[in-house]
Amino acid sequence: MKKLWVVVLTMVVSFAAVAVAAEKASLPKGYQKWEKSKQKIVTDKNSLFYGIHYIYVDSKAMKTYKSGGTYPEGSRFVVDFYSIKDEGGKQVPGKKNMIVLMKKDKKATETGGWIYASFNPDGKPSGIDPVKNCFECHLKEAKNTDYIISKYADFK
Repeated sequence: MKKLWVVVLTMVVSFAAVAVAAEKASLPKGYQKWEKSKQKIVTDKNSLFYGIHYIYVDSKAMKTYKSGGTYPEGSRFVVDFYSIKDEGGKQVPGKKNMIVLMKKDKKATETGGWIYASFNPDGKPSGIDPVKNCFECHLKEAKNTDYIISKYADFK
C-alpha cells in the first residue's frame, strides 16, 4: 500500500509540474512578425515533426542563434507546424496542427533552463508533456548548443 501511495504521489507531482510549466508559458502575441525561417518539410510520417514548419526567432535570441553560445534570459523560439498538402504535385502547407514555444528561463532547471510549451492551432495549451515530448529530444540532440536543435544556416 505504501508503494502505491509513492507512485500516486509521484504521478501527481509530475502532472503538476507539467501544468505549472504550461501556465508559465503563453504564446507570444505577434510572434509572426519575428524573423521567420524558410519552410522545412519533414516527410517521415513516423516523426513527431512530420509536416511543414516555420521557426520564428525573437530579436533577443537572434544574435546568439547566428553566432552560437548561451542564449540570454527571455530568448524565445516559436514553431508553427502544418500538415502537408499536395497541390499539383507540390508539397505546400495544409492545416495548422500545432504551435510550440521554447523560452529561456533560469528557473526551469529540470529542462536545461528552458520552458517548453505546446499549443493547439487556436493558441490554447495542448497538454503535451514538455519533458517527454520536448526536452528529452533537445537533451539528446543539442546539449552542446544550449538545447537549440535548429541551426541558423538552415534557417534562411
